[in-house]
Amino acid sequence: MEKPRIYTMTFSSVYPLYIQKAEKKGRTKEEVDEIIFWLTGYDEHSLQQQINNEVDLETFFKQAPHINPNASLIKGVICGYRVEEIEDELMRQIRYLDKLVDELAKGKAMEKILRH
Repeated sequence: MEKPRIYTMTFSSVYPLYIQKAEKKGRTKEEVDEIIFWLTGYDEHSLQQQINNEVDLETFFKQAPHINPNASLIKGVICGYRVEEIEDELMRQIRYLDKLVDELAKGKAMEKILRH
């Protein structure tokens, strides 16, 4: 079975789109980074390494230091799918990140986005 195209997209090509979406709604790159750090366990240095190495999304999530155990609390619809019902783990993780950036752009408070 062929991999979904999104798996082969580089994180470095998607990352600026996340920032652009947030900034258009008055949010910041730092807030996008905070979401990525919370979800994946990357820090500023390791995130920048992934960007510089132009890893694809599959590699980005496979190499993530740790996926936050509270990620399972992320619920809702993104791209027409309920994130909590996506069976493929990698696709679910990608959509979790999409959903969190979406919530940021919609003005949700960081405490709620980070499931505190």
